[in-house]
Amino acid sequence: MKASTGRAVTPRRASFIARTLGAAVAAGALAWLAVTGGVPVEAGTKTEAVTPVADEVPGYAIEDFSYPGADKILAEKNITLKRGDGNITLVDCASGTGFIQVWARERDDEKICFKVVGNSGWLTLEIPSVALIKGNDYTTQVDMTVGTEEKTFDIAKNAWTSVGETADPQGREQLLVEIRSTR
Repeated sequence: MKASTGRAVTPRRASFIARTLGAAVAAGALAWLAVTGGVPVEAGTKTEAVTPVADEVPGYAIEDFSYPGADKILAEKNITLKRGDGNITLVDCASGTGFIQVWARERDDEKICFKVVGNSGWLTLEIPSVALIKGNDYTTQVDMTVGTEEKTFDIAKNAWTSVGETADPQGREQLLVEIRSTR
């Protein structure tokens, strides 16, 4: 029996192997430069180090749930909007229907409206002297404070609910501090 000596290397096959090895060596060199942070490079008459791009990463974006444009809304409408998940937003009452409507005694029949989107939402805010809130299709609860005491009210769907001073036996003025809604 004759022993196999393998295939003969043809010039075409040798060229292919050389190109493949050359590409692998080049890729390895680039990977090494990326890992080690570069090598000194001659620039003009002095030697400068190449700075890796990874050292210039921008800072992290951290959501703090602050209400966007809150300062402008406070200045224009005297409503303090603090934080929320973005699913309850202040809207113009004339822009549609199905909003949560808040009536505060100090606002002379001007209602404040909030639109709820998604399956749930929350918003912390400050509106003084709130006496009535009209719910929408969501199940809604509000928290109000009077002094150091906090009260929670369930808001009827699509109907006005007495809250704050109109629901307080002592008739004390109360501050609306949070709205929570779920579908």
